[in-house]
Amino acid sequence: MGGIGPLGRVVAVRFNFISSAYRRAMFIEGLLPTAAGPVQREKSAVSEEAAQAANEPVVVPKRRRRREEKPKRQPRYQVILWDDDEHTYAYVMLMLQELFGYPPEKGFQIASEVDQQGRAVVLTTTLEHAELKRDQIHAYGKDDLIDSCKGSMWATIEPFLE
Repeated sequence: MGGIGPLGRVVAVRFNFISSAYRRAMFIEGLLPTAAGPVQREKSAVSEEAAQAANEPVVVPKRRRRREEKPKRQPRYQVILWDDDEHTYAYVMLMLQELFGYPPEKGFQIASEVDQQGRAVVLTTTLEHAELKRDQIHAYGKDDLIDSCKGSMWATIEPFLE
């Protein structure tokens, strides 16, 4: 088979529809013509072997499914704010609003808890974030409303035990 290509040249086109595996199966069955002559179909040991091979179940190895592994959660840590007598409720509320974005109501609640219990959990987060927030509390500065205030409030980090 052939045709004329884009430049006017004759182009040979060869179609090969029969795969090599199909040819082997046909040869085993005796269905491919040979140099000796046309195909003659006859029962033989070879064709019986091919029939047995065709009837045997095909063993396909099972593909192992990848487990949908959930990413490991980082351990959680709590930022603890400690009580002292050198800071006002207004200072604590303003600090929590500026550093953590808490509304005044939550700031008042945490300030009351620090005052009554001596400490309060301000945030539960990853270690790196907890360290950042602790350092921000330490760097926030002194309470200008109290003359005897020497610096910022004290905060620590503790592992969160679920």
